[in-house]
Amino acid sequence: MSPHSRSPQSEIIGQTYPTRIHKLVFVMASVTSLMLYLHRYTWAVIRPELAREYGYTNTELEQIFTFFNITYALGQIPGGVICDYFGARVFLSSLIGGWSLSLILFAVGGSFATFCIARLIFGATQAGAYPSLNSVSRNWFPPANRTTMQGFVASFAGRAGGALAPIIMATVLMSYFGFHWKAALMIMAGAGIVLAVAFFALYRNNPEEDQRVSEAERELFRAENLAQKSQSKVLSFKQALKHRTLQIMVFAQMSNAGADIIYTSVLGSFFLSKGISIAEMGIYASFPLFGGALGGLAGGYLNDFFIRLTGSKKRARRIMGASGKIIATICLFFAISQTSVLALAIGLFIVKFFSDWSQPTVWGTCTDIGGRHSGTVFSIVNMSGNIGAVLVPVLLLGPLLDGFATAQIVNGVSEVVTNYYPMFVVVAVMYLITAVCWMTVDPSRPIDPGQEA
Repeated sequence: MSPHSRSPQSEIIGQTYPTRIHKLVFVMASVTSLMLYLHRYTWAVIRPELAREYGYTNTELEQIFTFFNITYALGQIPGGVICDYFGARVFLSSLIGGWSLSLILFAVGGSFATFCIARLIFGATQAGAYPSLNSVSRNWFPPANRTTMQGFVASFAGRAGGALAPIIMATVLMSYFGFHWKAALMIMAGAGIVLAVAFFALYRNNPEEDQRVSEAERELFRAENLAQKSQSKVLSFKQALKHRTLQIMVFAQMSNAGADIIYTSVLGSFFLSKGISIAEMGIYASFPLFGGALGGLAGGYLNDFFIRLTGSKKRARRIMGASGKIIATICLFFAISQTSVLALAIGLFIVKFFSDWSQPTVWGTCTDIGGRHSGTVFSIVNMSGNIGAVLVPVLLLGPLLDGFATAQIVNGVSEVVTNYYPMFVVVAVMYLITAVCWMTVDPSRPIDPGQEA
């Protein structure tokens, strides 16, 4: 191709994108996603400590856990609407600071009621984070490699934070430095407060508002924004809920998030049931999350690759959305059959790798059908997932685990031993349901007719 045949957009992408400002936005979005999961997955360490210190049953522990998901689910749509309307700078900065302070509240609490209240606040303040990050990705990442970027921010950085949570809290702060779990939690919360201040100081809502961005770079995004000129500032929910692909994604995300909740809620307790120390648990419990991080990174790249290869977003989204869940289901039964803790951890690493390579597809499809309303659309989908995350632990996981728990004498001491394997069978079924849903999505038809496909 001669220099004269290059399009203005390709020149912008090839010569001026990304600059240090775009890289700064990318880093801030990634660190925010990492911090969100780093804080959320402290529950893997907190759960067994609450059981040991307060004597809570599995059902009571799942009740405390689920208070997060209640407000997290209810806050999704308001969070998406607020972010789409006002922008992410002030809103997301406030959310980061708010959820960090709620962790401190949890640490200073000492009763069932205070733990539940802190979890309610934690869920409410984390609710708008990913809708806001979806909006950040749409405003700052160009369409040609947007899903790859979303895969890194949403899946790789987020899951990496989840993987690091038990290592930092259990292995480093509690085991190596000897901090009580409450002190360790407050130390981790302090890092979030620092991030909130930094995000507000450094981030701007879009390239148009950022004086540090060149005029050539702004042109990269103006074409897409002009194509969606007819869209109203607030999404019509009546119109959105009639959209078939959004309906399918709502159901798929309920099943997917309901299955994946085990990695947040019971993973630490599951590995501790294998007779290992809390320091070892911090390492082994991180394996599946690292698998998810790498899977999300691979999934984002493969998504963009299949779009280029097939020339069809519909085919690419279906391939990536369904295939990962099917492979993960098969691998799950091999993983839970392992007797070695290391082999089990590696098996779950592989399961989460394939399960989470579909995660960027969720973000990408929300952007495809949502356009400038992608934050709101993502919030609807994410809210649906968290309805599943509320129902599964309370109605299924807690009672199921207690139903398969028996009192046994271990080293002369009576202990309650839980059989976790029926739980994994339920996870496999929910993965397959999710795969079937993804086989029928069509992201080529946007919700707002004024948006280009």
